[in-house]
Amino acid sequence: MKAIDIIHSEHRALAAVLQALRFLLDEIGAGRLTPDPELLGYMIEYITQVPDKLHHPKEDEVLFRILRERVPEAAGLIDKLQADHVEGARHTGQLETALARYRSEGGPAFAAFETLARGYVDAMTRHIRLEEAELLPLARKGLSATDWAEIDAAFEANRDPWSGPTGEYRALYSRIVNLVPAPYGLGG
Repeated sequence: MKAIDIIHSEHRALAAVLQALRFLLDEIGAGRLTPDPELLGYMIEYITQVPDKLHHPKEDEVLFRILRERVPEAAGLIDKLQADHVEGARHTGQLETALARYRSEGGPAFAAFETLARGYVDAMTRHIRLEEAELLPLARKGLSATDWAEIDAAFEANRDPWSGPTGEYRALYSRIVNLVPAPYGLGG
């Protein structure tokens, strides 16, 4: 079940970016920080690239498919999680548009971005908790070693969610960590 460790690791990486985004929004709302469109852009790029294009497709195409076949009672949960994936991708597109609007229009457009960003953070946090608390325990109990071999092979390519399968996200994640202020990053 190597895939379970990889999924947990990917969830932790995404949760770290989500917590940092929530922290930034809270600090901006409290007047202690001003919005940094460059940093926000990096964060949106990460959540668009890693969950939407790397993590969720492997869940949908391999883990969910096999689990649906072997554990029919998981169908409703899988339907909900797949709907979350579709909604999450739509939501990240809206975030990109709202950030571009803020970059071009300035101050007043930040409120729309903030509302979308908070909604995304809350939705993805709930999604991760649901996968961790309900889906993965069902998978552990209901799938065979043969099933896990196929799932492990699919997720094995991901290995390191902080850098990506070929290291393509390493610089992006590093930029985020270096720009986000403490306690969630190293920035000033």
